[in-house]
Amino acid sequence: MPSTHVSAEGAAATAAHAVLTLDRLTVTFATPAGAVTAVDALSLSVAPGECLGIVGESGAGKSQAFLAVMGLLAANGHAAGSARFAGTELLGLGSAALDRVRGSGIGMVFQDPMTSLTPHLAVGEQVAEVMVRHLHLPRAAARARALELLERVQLSDPVRRMREYPYQLSGGMRQRVMIAIALACGPQLLIADEPTTALDVTVQAQILALLAELKRERSMAMVLITHDMGAVAGVADRVAVMRAGRVVEAASATAILKSPREPYTRELLRAAAPPAGLAPARTYATGGAALAISGLDVEFAVSRGWLKSPAHLTALRGVGFELAAGEALGVVGESGGGKSTLARAVLGLLRPAAGEVVWMGRELRALSSRELRALRGELQIVFQDPLGALDPRMTVREIVGEPLLVHARGLDPAARAEIIAAMLRRVELGAELSGRYPHELSGGQCQRVGIARAMILKPRLLVCDEPLSALDGPTQREILALLEGLRRESGMSLLFVSHNLAVVQRLCERVLVLYLGNMMELARSQDLYARPQHPYTRELLAAVPVADPEVQPARLARTRPGESPSPLAPPSGCVYRTRCPHALEVCAERVPEWQETGGGGRVACHRWRELT
Repeated sequence: MPSTHVSAEGAAATAAHAVLTLDRLTVTFATPAGAVTAVDALSLSVAPGECLGIVGESGAGKSQAFLAVMGLLAANGHAAGSARFAGTELLGLGSAALDRVRGSGIGMVFQDPMTSLTPHLAVGEQVAEVMVRHLHLPRAAARARALELLERVQLSDPVRRMREYPYQLSGGMRQRVMIAIALACGPQLLIADEPTTALDVTVQAQILALLAELKRERSMAMVLITHDMGAVAGVADRVAVMRAGRVVEAASATAILKSPREPYTRELLRAAAPPAGLAPARTYATGGAALAISGLDVEFAVSRGWLKSPAHLTALRGVGFELAAGEALGVVGESGGGKSTLARAVLGLLRPAAGEVVWMGRELRALSSRELRALRGELQIVFQDPLGALDPRMTVREIVGEPLLVHARGLDPAARAEIIAAMLRRVELGAELSGRYPHELSGGQCQRVGIARAMILKPRLLVCDEPLSALDGPTQREILALLEGLRRESGMSLLFVSHNLAVVQRLCERVLVLYLGNMMELARSQDLYARPQHPYTRELLAAVPVADPEVQPARLARTRPGESPSPLAPPSGCVYRTRCPHALEVCAERVPEWQETGGGGRVACHRWRELT
């Protein structure tokens, strides 16, 4: 039987003063194969000033339950049961009445801020529009209040951001704008649906710290939907664990995180284990340098308008390292640090302004387009967005087999079909999925298809660009085990780009830390996690959420607000100095040298010896 252990006093108090009460809420979807139940008789409540964490894997029904509350289900969705907000039944409410509740009474922060914001409206207009519509404020007053809200959610340079558009903002900035919109009318309830998914660890910590502060400041009821147990540890008062549309365990955050009763809850907690508790990655390196990068600079021209000459953005500056055959190197850092640019430069998908990329003794820039095309079979990539990286018009079988049509034209159809089937089995995709299209698969299944497509040519180098950021913890562990097994079997080298430091430690022997396109530190995995030399590396490790309600609140309280400097105008000297608590005058005057730290490690910091 599912465990819903909560003290009788706590449950009664919450229900008596609840802002939102769900009673046997059921959500079904009509499909060609029949009705599919996404949420099954869900009952819970949340009181003023309380944060309820809703955790579980993708597909558990977390988001669909609260989309039903907001009246935002897809056209084929149907909600039954009861959802009462401040005494008003929401299910079956007309669109006009729902509009009066949405925004003014209930604010919602959606998972993907880029698709949730209107692309052709300036940020200030989008925040002001909510207050004009619901509070009937004059446009000028609404814009003034919008500026105050953007300042409150700690958006850097809010006056300038008011005039900018969503595509001009980073992911963390867009999420702050979404929170400002949700708070614009002073709602009684804030629903945050996966607000930190796909954000780097420092921005995640800032968003969670902001939510915790807003909860204290406004005594606002809050629902935090997430698949990350570490995310709820510093914010939630109570936690409900969902699986397959049902609550399998519900209790105080301390009880869930310290003494979980259900095996499923314990599995979620294992997936959220902090980096310090992990064993170092195993070594499969078998020889000398397969990939050698030296003095790599990558620049982009950035338009500044019709009448201005373009600005030059340096995305990578002086990057250099070697990757042995069979070795795995992790590349970590915040968004805008140059990680994905490095991945594409390694594969020859963009042309560097300076430096060399040498693969097995061949410099990529010296190759003709025909020679580089022939080399593609050895150099493959797995992209960040598993669904967006697959052709929606092709079946799984066609997607996985396409590289064979390009690079192995001599295969007859029967042999090609056999190779495709074997690869699908290897990535644990059943034969029944081979005829499906990407939209019919889960995120984890789509990522397995992407890995199968990359591995079917047996590459010697696999570049993974944030392949796990949109996946829940258990699915991340499955994909990670798959990549580890494939590397062990094939002996391929692996360049693994990620903002998830725990994942990198599990998989990679060495780690490179990038900040604003500059190398901060390079070290063996076990050394970097145990004895980080650079202050920025320590900041990244301190931002990793810990699923411990006795530790995480204090970690969030120490989170420093603010964005990284613009890569169009990086600081002089050490680019990290404007955020570094240990910066001195010399840090502004001179670029730190790339120095040996022992054990094969290197660091770019003027003060690393005394700070260590």
